[in-house]
Amino acid sequence: MLPLAVMVLLTAGCGTQRAGDTADAYRRSHPTPTGISTPSTPADFTCPGESPKPTAPTAATTPSSTVPPTDHYAENHGFRVPIPLHGQSRCDGLTAVGRVKSALELLRQRDDFAPDSVRNALASLGYSAGKVQAYQDGSAGVGFLIDIGASPWCVEGTMSSDSTKADAFGGYPDGTGCEPPSGGH
Repeated sequence: MLPLAVMVLLTAGCGTQRAGDTADAYRRSHPTPTGISTPSTPADFTCPGESPKPTAPTAATTPSSTVPPTDHYAENHGFRVPIPLHGQSRCDGLTAVGRVKSALELLRQRDDFAPDSVRNALASLGYSAGKVQAYQDGSAGVGFLIDIGASPWCVEGTMSSDSTKADAFGGYPDGTGCEPPSGGH
């Protein structure tokens, strides 16, 4: 009986394939990924007519507090922060801003701060008159908003006796147009 038991054990333990061989064969035919892909942030580059921005020196980091902030204003009002433009859209936005500022600079030099004059000047650039808003901003100032409907989506700014300012952006996170949404999170 003992020789029969030894024979059964030897036969059961004998073979040409070990347990690790199957796993190794799978690994050879299905290589493991080298890394997890993450969405990339659009690259910004120097646009035509723009000076390269100097890189700020890196400051020593200070340890952050482990206590969560009790003021959630920024978190709760993030829906009101305009979406920045990147890449070619940013360059297109800078071009649109330059055109708008040039057109309004002529009005500013003439001290023409009438919303109708601003609306007409912006419409003369080819923007749809129905998509251009202009409103009085103090006694010598005008605010404006242009819903372009294509990249860059929106241009807004002000014109006063001191300067003409404009900025292009891509709408709002919880909005569907260029107007800041009235609610969100």
